[in-house]
Amino acid sequence: MIPHENTILSDELFTEQFICNLDKCKGACCVEGDSGAPLEEEELGIIEDVFEKVKPYLNAKGLKAIEEQGKWTLDFDGDYTTTCVDGDKECAYVVFENGMTQCAFEKAYNDGVITWKKPISCHLYPIRITKYPDYEALNYDRWSICSDACSFGKEHKVSVFEFLKESLVRKYGEEWYEQVSKYRNS
Repeated sequence: MIPHENTILSDELFTEQFICNLDKCKGACCVEGDSGAPLEEEELGIIEDVFEKVKPYLNAKGLKAIEEQGKWTLDFDGDYTTTCVDGDKECAYVVFENGMTQCAFEKAYNDGVITWKKPISCHLYPIRITKYPDYEALNYDRWSICSDACSFGKEHKVSVFEFLKESLVRKYGEEWYEQVSKYRNS
């Protein structure tokens, strides 16, 4: 474990290799699981603010789920998550294109319609954050649907930490990322 400021990072973030391979998994993480994507409390207001701009990107099933359940829900642990359709599998904010999933938020972001990319938990995956009173623990989440991402990462020798630089900088800042990189490389 690597402690840094208000975070503790699992060694696996540096020892395990990972590069998302959407050509293989087709974005299965958006349509599988036991609840929606975790949301931070401040993201609820962001979703509320951008929803009307993102709404045109959503499919009928997603819109129906959001109308019935709300723009986010509470999971079995009482944590905020994205709304799901089909019980507890498919994220209501998923968009299907060419047999692959995309995030409606990210699509709107890439089109310049909104300035928020997507929930940070999605952007950080396969890192999962557990929040404690004094720190956040960053751990590598192993999921069988990501086996091709692990193989692809090994092929290119890219660690989870390196692959997620953009999202880690988004969450904790450039200086945090650079300091952790130096600490790990020393």
